[in-house]
Amino acid sequence: MTSAVDGLGARFMELSKPDDDGVYRNGASKRKARTALAVSAIAQLWSEATGALPFAIPEQGVGLAAVGSLGRGQIGPSSDLDLVLIYEPHALNDSQLNALADALWYPLWDSGLDLDHSVRTRQQCEGVTDHDLPAAMGWLDVRPIAGDAELITATAGSILERWRKAARKRLPELLESAQSRLDSFGRMAYLNQPDIKEARGGLRDTVLISALAASWLADRPHGNYDDAVERLLDVRDCIHLAAAKDTDLMLTQYQPAIAQTLGLADPTLPEDERATLSIDDLQMLLARIGRQIAFSWELTSSRAKHALTHERPRFAFFQLLNPRSGGKREAPVFRTLAPGVVEHENEVALAVGAKPAKHADLPLRVAVAAAQAKLPINPLTLRNLKHCPVRDRDWSIEERTLLIRLLGAGDVLPRVWEELDFINIPGHWIPEWLGVRNRPSASAAHRYTIDQHMIEVVSRLGRVAPDGRRYDDARYAALLLAGLLHDIGKRPGVPDHAIEGARHVPVILRRLGFSEDIVRIATLLVREHLTLSEFATGRDPEDPAVAEELAARVDHDPLTLDMLFDLTRADGSSLGATANEAITKKYGWSRWRESLVRTMADAARSRMPRS
Repeated sequence: MTSAVDGLGARFMELSKPDDDGVYRNGASKRKARTALAVSAIAQLWSEATGALPFAIPEQGVGLAAVGSLGRGQIGPSSDLDLVLIYEPHALNDSQLNALADALWYPLWDSGLDLDHSVRTRQQCEGVTDHDLPAAMGWLDVRPIAGDAELITATAGSILERWRKAARKRLPELLESAQSRLDSFGRMAYLNQPDIKEARGGLRDTVLISALAASWLADRPHGNYDDAVERLLDVRDCIHLAAAKDTDLMLTQYQPAIAQTLGLADPTLPEDERATLSIDDLQMLLARIGRQIAFSWELTSSRAKHALTHERPRFAFFQLLNPRSGGKREAPVFRTLAPGVVEHENEVALAVGAKPAKHADLPLRVAVAAAQAKLPINPLTLRNLKHCPVRDRDWSIEERTLLIRLLGAGDVLPRVWEELDFINIPGHWIPEWLGVRNRPSASAAHRYTIDQHMIEVVSRLGRVAPDGRRYDDARYAALLLAGLLHDIGKRPGVPDHAIEGARHVPVILRRLGFSEDIVRIATLLVREHLTLSEFATGRDPEDPAVAEELAARVDHDPLTLDMLFDLTRADGSSLGATANEAITKKYGWSRWRESLVRTMADAARSRMPRS
């Protein structure tokens, strides 16, 4: 027996077909058409189901609603359907309710569609959303499909009202959920195989932004943000088309087809070159989208947090001359972190009177302060830092010192660097950075894009050598700079990125004004950053000639060998992908690998003079 939803998945795919040239265009219109088809087909299913039941369905007291992507009108070619059957307890008895639910759910299952369904009273819907944050997010976009539309609308309105009343108490929960996802899924802009829904800058963040806007704690961003959301939905649609299933993981095996469908492949290029370059362009597109959405989330959540703070009686500047508060208003609290830099409401901001246009080193001062305080940079402060006269040469001693302090910040460095990179400050410091910015690695062993991988490596470098000695200032600076630039030579068509990187490093560091000693050591480390690992896994440490060759690569200097070991360990520990290229938390550094590298390093050390 046929039903209105038979073949609905195939009809979604038919509406989602790319144009004749293989390019997916007018994604918003296609999403609108899929939504209209889904609503129409499910409404027809309701009519078929209720007409076939041996009892009458009342016009009031029972309704079918869509939430999630269908409720938002963003349904993809293979998206699941989130449906809720809402009823008043007096409308149907349990047996009748079960029969109605079966008549709706089974045809949808039989059609092959993924279905997320529930049957609840209005009070149960309110109770679930009061305690389940994802459920509350889903209910902020509700679409009546069939039955008692007034019941659905009233339930949605009640949940929205309850959300607004409880938003101030639930804001910490919402922020914690966002941080938890960031910890688990990372930043979309920096991942070679991101989950475009859960990663920071992904679709889940757009839902949270809408939730904050619905709470009236902050305004919803528009303009570039809206464009980014629509383009990310286009990417999601193309993932569905490439994978032929409901998935948000942009795995390596899907990327050539996704890039092709998004129109990023140049048909005039040879096939292999076309695929490689189109994947690069796809990664850069995702980085731009992810950064825009991530920044919009940071800005919106920051405003929401400030809104809570500002609900308390606050200081008004006119009261300086005419105090009338009787002590009921409190002045804003600013804690000085550095010249021109303060902490305000758990964020790093510019001090009153700071003039970004006159201070080239202000982004460094802000970044170092944010790293040391372990606090985010205020989004509006980031926008103001774009006006700083940042330069790529002739740095002062203070600027070079601040850069090394920033690079030595440890595990907070990736977050702070990302904040600066959103406004392209690193690209102004080091124009060569733009050549690898957002660029995916050709190796499946890399979890991150090239630029993020280098920052992850730097964050793992410490000041203590393997033998327990502390590196002096010059050696430590050289090690950090080598970590920052070790893959700077990974450009398209470059056969040996280590040699290419060693060609760029002295140009960059001399331009910034670093000493020749630092330039020499950093260049050597970049040139040889693969050597220790390659020797350890492919050469015999018992062969005196092998040990001598490795010792010669580091100028027979035991301390340089220690630095190369540290760089090798940091480089290996920042990798992470399984053989089938699915993202995992397994990294490319293990006790076994470390023992191999240590054995080879010890062999080379035996050929060096004792220090």
